[in-house]
Amino acid sequence: MVDTHCHLSRCVGPPGLILERATEAGLTRLMTIGLDEADNREQIALAETFEPVYAAVGRHPNDADGFDRDAGADILELSSHEMVRAIGETGLDFYRDTADPGNQRRAFSAQIEIALETDLPIVIHLRDRQDSDAAAAETFAMLEAAGEDLTVILHCFSVPQRVDQAVERGWFCSFAGNLTYPANGEIREAAVLVPDELILVETDAPYLTPQSKRRQRNEPANVVETAAMLAGLRGTPLDEFDRIVTENSSRLFGW
Repeated sequence: MVDTHCHLSRCVGPPGLILERATEAGLTRLMTIGLDEADNREQIALAETFEPVYAAVGRHPNDADGFDRDAGADILELSSHEMVRAIGETGLDFYRDTADPGNQRRAFSAQIEIALETDLPIVIHLRDRQDSDAAAAETFAMLEAAGEDLTVILHCFSVPQRVDQAVERGWFCSFAGNLTYPANGEIREAAVLVPDELILVETDAPYLTPQSKRRQRNEPANVVETAAMLAGLRGTPLDEFDRIVTENSSRLFGW
């Protein structure tokens, strides 16, 4: 089993202990995601220290204010590190008002170019205000404009109305613990429509704890609960689903 998206340095407790529990749960690889310049370096340091860990580097849309050419150059430089296997997370978030939308677009566009230049997959965060599709529509348009050479991961897939469009473009759809929440029936329906070769599973730890542990902070070991629900929804035995997502992540990240 793998966790293709977590924030290991933000999980509660020593990383070594968190990873010990992850290994006991059957995890063999996990991707820890950077959010800004300092955080990117912290994730790389964890990947250098712990064998099952790899890193992604980028600037989160909620932190996009102040993004400039130097910030882009820093991500590009870090992307050459042997433990870095993706760019991001990046994208558009119109739910929160922590960063100017124009700055979000600038940071997102720059990271698309870095992903294309480095031939690394790009990890996409998108979130809209309630009853709005503006961030999703603009994010999809920017990704489509980048062309078929861009490898896209839709992290914490939460746009069920666009699942057909994502699948048609060959984008990876990664499902997190919010799949298990009773109110998210549309996300569960969308998860059934993603072909085997494009599906991933993640925790987004320490966020989005699966339903059975929802009052606790999330950690990579809990990816097994989300994977079990995904497997059941798709009518696939868990061991077979494990093989599918593990192979997908290996092909995607080269780990």
